[in-house]
Amino acid sequence: MASNHWVIDPAHSEIHFKIRHLVISNITGAFTRFEGRFVTGEHDNFNDAYFTIKMDVYSIDTNNRQRDEHLKSADFFDADNYPVIEFLSTSFTHIEGDKHKLAGDLTIKGITKEVVLDVLFGGTAKDGFGIDRAGFEITGNINRNDFNIHANDVTEAGGLVLGEVIKLHANVQFTNVKE
Repeated sequence: MASNHWVIDPAHSEIHFKIRHLVISNITGAFTRFEGRFVTGEHDNFNDAYFTIKMDVYSIDTNNRQRDEHLKSADFFDADNYPVIEFLSTSFTHIEGDKHKLAGDLTIKGITKEVVLDVLFGGTAKDGFGIDRAGFEITGNINRNDFNIHANDVTEAGGLVLGEVIKLHANVQFTNVKE
């Protein structure tokens, strides 16, 4: 059976996250270097497509160099030992309309957990160069403790400096690769 191969277009994609800070506001960050692919069946039916996405931990950017360096340290992502965050899908299921569920294995710091993400399929279009493109908005939450992403910081009152839930948000655009 023939298949269609798609690769992420980093110039038209972004991967962001948010986490509560001191329970009073959110800190927003992004991974600025990433790659991804997905494979569909012979027809452009995206049901059961297989996705892979890899993020370079060294590319983390929260608009604060000191915080970024701390996030790369062993206190959080331990980039020297675990330089890549990887997602490998296990299912892509149509729910209704443009809504889908994307399930898969997320690996952070050598720890793999199954996650289920919400996906809005933006559709497909040909660009000005005749290249087929597909767009997806992906959202979901993970618990940072599931992946050992934490420092032992607490406030004077004994509360956590950071929330436990990391909110994920990605807008990704893929281009069809003729293989």
